[in-house]
Amino acid sequence: MSAIAAVPPNKVRAFLNLVLIEHSIFALPFAYIAAFTAMYLTDGRMHWGTLALVTVCMVGLRTFAMAANRIIDREIDARNPRTANRELVTGAVSMRTAYVGSGVALLVFLGSAALLNPLCLVLAPVAVVPMVVYPYGKRFTDFPHAILGLAQAMGPIGAWLAVTGSWSWDAVVLGLAVGIWIGGFDLIFATQDVTADRAEGVRSFPARFGVPAALYGARACHAVTLALLVWYALLSDAGPAFWVGLAVVAAAFVYEHTIVKPHDLSKLNRAFFTTNGFVGMSLFAFALLDLILRGLSL
Repeated sequence: MSAIAAVPPNKVRAFLNLVLIEHSIFALPFAYIAAFTAMYLTDGRMHWGTLALVTVCMVGLRTFAMAANRIIDREIDARNPRTANRELVTGAVSMRTAYVGSGVALLVFLGSAALLNPLCLVLAPVAVVPMVVYPYGKRFTDFPHAILGLAQAMGPIGAWLAVTGSWSWDAVVLGLAVGIWIGGFDLIFATQDVTADRAEGVRSFPARFGVPAALYGARACHAVTLALLVWYALLSDAGPAFWVGLAVVAAAFVYEHTIVKPHDLSKLNRAFFTTNGFVGMSLFAFALLDLILRGLSL
């Protein structure tokens, strides 16, 4: 504990900036939806200890994934004007700190999985693999966004396993919805790097097929996401509040794809960060309200 306490606060802050810890908001709400639904179906009550471990697992794995991404992509980042100020490029975070931080995050993830149940521990390495493969994806495929989507799809599935210790196809449908949603908005995010990616030989869907095709692809992804969320609502016998949440999500998707245009990416950050953060948080709020109205005891 003394060694951890001796770490200078500025280094901790720089590492947290490196891994964009605040972006956990994108994946956590859907893991919580899966966990709360599983708790409702299992015995109708909240298990706060399990929820805490799910949270630690999610944040630990995501922190590892982001640190690994930054380590693997540091040379590419240095040549891209948009990413040239990232902490590993500027030296605000040393390679040693990045490796140590990623290692600690991985151990936290594996330890939390072990505390949940044996199946979570056995399957934990499966969740790690796409997190490492993703940053390499832009070196061998035009579809690295699909690898990212696969990685993110594991969140709800893992959360359900954490609660029940058993497989659920309902959770798979929700996981697919999350993966395709995140893959879709990653298509939007990648449009801002088309020029740099083409110059450096970095592969992505927008770099290969152009910005208009990427934006149309993102629209298709989010249409499929909405369809999968409807399917999940039917599978889980969701009540009226959840359906209201789906209507809010649909409106948010329409707004997102209205403000980003092939020849005007000036509102990209609003679409990527604000709107997608709202999608996750709003659906979680309506899903939790629905489960409480249906009898989930807090």
